[in-house]
Amino acid sequence: MKQKILKSEKFPIYRHTSIINGKKISRDMLHRPNASAIIAFKNNKILVVSQNRFPNEIDIEIPSGNIEKNETPIEAAHRELLEETGYQAKKIVPLVSFHTTIGYSTQKIFCFIAKDFVKIAEPNLDEGELLKPKFIQYKKLMKMAMNGKIIDSITLSSVLFFGIKKKLI
Repeated sequence: MKQKILKSEKFPIYRHTSIINGKKISRDMLHRPNASAIIAFKNNKILVVSQNRFPNEIDIEIPSGNIEKNETPIEAAHRELLEETGYQAKKIVPLVSFHTTIGYSTQKIFCFIAKDFVKIAEPNLDEGELLKPKFIQYKKLMKMAMNGKIIDSITLSSVLFFGIKKKLI
């Protein structure tokens, strides 16, 4: 069941109006918090999570999550990697930042590369998170993307950018 809403506590919608080249332009924008995403790559494998994205479908994604108030993107990356996978990175370095849906959302994604990461705990999931971490060979992940089995825009953009930068593709 779906119901049309114009306002939500979690994701409010605002109408933005501006004058551009002498014309009044309005856009309705979904205001979403910025998020951090993490590529943990070791032995030609990427750490991903299988996530139930009800009411859509189960997807394979890199670990990611919203940046909390008073938290930097890199702090969020460390926190999300640990919460979603149980892995902790000694070092996390920036890879790329981008908007996933620039035409109607304010959300910006900050993608990082985890270096020297080790498993120190079991995942500590938020309420409603239904995910399982696992490693997938990079080449297999790319085949899955090409076959439409990876559908998350954050994952697609990040792993493709990573592959190009690291000359894996």
